[in-house]
Amino acid sequence: MLKLAVKELLKQKKKTKYWLFNQLNNMGNISYTNFNNLVENKTQSIKYSNIEKLCKILECEPNDLFISSEDN
Repeated sequence: MLKLAVKELLKQKKKTKYWLFNQLNNMGNISYTNFNNLVENKTQSIKYSNIEKLCKILECEPNDLFISSEDN
C-alpha cells in the first residue's frame, strides 16, 4: 500500500503541519479536515494538483512523497 510521507518530509525540513497548511492555503483553498486527512493518510485519493503543490512547497519530487507500506 502506498502512503504519503508528508510527516517524514516535514520532520526532515524542520517544518510543522501548521506551516504546510498555511503554504497550501496560499496556493488555493483546502479545508483543514481535507488537509489533515491527507497528512494522516486517511484519504483514498489525492489530486495531481495537490501532489504538484506539495512537491513545490516541500521542494521534492513526486516519488519522495510516497512510501510503500505492508500495512493494509
